[in-house]
Order: sequence, then C-alpha cells, then structure tokens
Amino acid sequence: MIEGVDVCAIHEVAEPTPGPGEVLLAIRHVALCGSDLSTFKGLNPLVSLPRIPGHEIGGEIAAVGEGVPADYTVGRRAIVIPYTACGTCPSCRKGRVNACRSNRTLGVQQNGGLAERIVLPYGKLILNDTLAPRHLALVEPLSVGFHAAARGRVEAADTVLVLGCGMIGMGAIAGSVHRGATVIAVDIGEAKTGLARRYGAAHVIDAGKEDVAARVMELTNGDGADVVIEAVGLPATFTQAIDLVSFAGRVVYIGYAKEPVSYKTQFFNLKELDIMGSRNATSEDFQAVIRYLETLGHAPDDLISKVFPFEEADKALPYWAKERDTTVKVMIER
Repeated sequence: MIEGVDVCAIHEVAEPTPGPGEVLLAIRHVALCGSDLSTFKGLNPLVSLPRIPGHEIGGEIAAVGEGVPADYTVGRRAIVIPYTACGTCPSCRKGRVNACRSNRTLGVQQNGGLAERIVLPYGKLILNDTLAPRHLALVEPLSVGFHAAARGRVEAADTVLVLGCGMIGMGAIAGSVHRGATVIAVDIGEAKTGLARRYGAAHVIDAGKEDVAARVMELTNGDGADVVIEAVGLPATFTQAIDLVSFAGRVVYIGYAKEPVSYKTQFFNLKELDIMGSRNATSEDFQAVIRYLETLGHAPDDLISKVFPFEEADKALPYWAKERDTTVKVMIER
C-alpha cells in the first residue's frame, strides 16, 4: 500500500468474497505503471492516499460467484481489464468506454491489484492459458500503446515517430510495427533505444547524444513523420511532437504533462494537423496485444527490468524511483 508520499508498507486487509457475477482472482503478477510511480511521488492528482496500487494484473481464478459463465473455472489464468465504464456519459454513448467520464481505474481511483486476492466482475477478465503467467501482466500496458497507434490510424505507408521508449512507448512502437509502419524511436540511452530496435523500430535516436529534430528530418527527407506518438509527458516533448510531424500529419498524446504547455499554435493550422489524446485501451486493444505476444517468436522477458517477490512489494516503487532512467517495467511476483 502507498501510505503517503515516498512511503510504502505491507498491510493486512479483509478477505474478499465473490458475489453474483463476480470472480475471486488470486493475484500472481502485478506490473507497476508510471502512474503508480507518480502516486508514490505525490504527483498523481487522480489519487487520494492511502491507496493499494496495481492495474497491470495477471492471476488465477480461485473461486466464482453465482451466475458466472461455466468457462470461468477455478485454476484458469486471466488478464484484468482494470477500467470501469458508466454506460451513460458521452464517451460511453459513443462506444469509447475506455474514456468514460466516470472511469475508476484499479489502483488509481479505487484500490488496485497489489494484494493476494481481489474480487472482480467476470466481464473484467480475459481468460488466457497460452501466455506465460508473468506475461499476462504485460498485456495492459502494451495495450495502452496499441490503442495510441489505433488512435493515430497508423498504417503500413506511415513513418511513425515515437517519443519515449518506456513501457507505454514500447507498446506504441510494437503496435505501429504490427500495423506495418516504419518506426523511429527516441529516448535517452542504449538500454531503451536498444530495446526499441529489438521490438521493430527501424531507426533509433539517442536524445542524449543526437540532435533529434535534425535526425528525424534526415530520415524523412525533410518532411517530418506522418504520425508522432508522445509517450513521455514533458512540455518539451509535447511541443516537439508538433514540430516534427509532417504537414497533414497526426499527433497522438499518451503522456500527461505535469506543467502547462506553451505552443506556437500556427502549426496546428498551417500543417492542418489531427491532434488526438489517447486514454487507456479497449478490449479490442487487449486482444490485439494477446495475439501479438502469442506470435512474437520470443519471450518478452526483456521488457521486465526487475522482479520483486510479493513479500518485498514495498521495496518495488522506491527501487523504481531511484532507477527510473534505466527501468522499463518493475513487476511483483507471487
């Protein structure tokens, strides 16, 4: 549990019991997200403390309530869709339930999955006995990047620039490559740029060593990228996305800038840009990532930087806060 700013501790909580339409899930793996790290650092305005974090979850069915379909049997493995949808707000009425106005994500607006067991509606579980148990917890974060590629309408003819090669950026890279696009990936250091190349980026730019703008223009014959996906969340990369996208291009923002962003807005009009936000992921994105991982050809263990046993879960966020520059994904395993 995150008790306060920079403070984590392990607590005992009441044993959950599934009701009608619910499943008791024994948690096996929880991957930590940048939003969890922001909560730990006191920088997440959506969270009140104390809070049990964790929305990137893989587990095993331990019990079921009445009215749960017969295929949700004890022992089956499952991926958690950690969002809620009210069904009545403008986003839900338009079928974009991932952007529900009243969404309450596990570990953010409500307690999350970093516990031994959790009760969920069966409709929030995707059964999967094909992926390795550890990899079930990678599906949600990769889905967020896949959703950004879908928002950007990425197709095979596109050159896609991805700013940021953390886990969400890696999802955007993989999702864009999966759609056939040529990807340019930008981050600082060989650890993350090397990983981007292993997951299909045709070109990588180390922003600590190279002039990003000059290199992008060189790689695109001076046109800029057809699609820019921002997965950093800094004012500098928010404006850089506008600078480096082509005329009539598309910009997709996944990152949250913690400070106000100042733009030269004439480029919105002069380039006639499509500028889009991207939030969470849909069930279709989850299924696309599952298919991607099932056919990847190698185990995606290189996306996991550090694994902590459940008994040491309180050490995971302090570790990540210290090692953030070289960390892609921190995971807790039980």
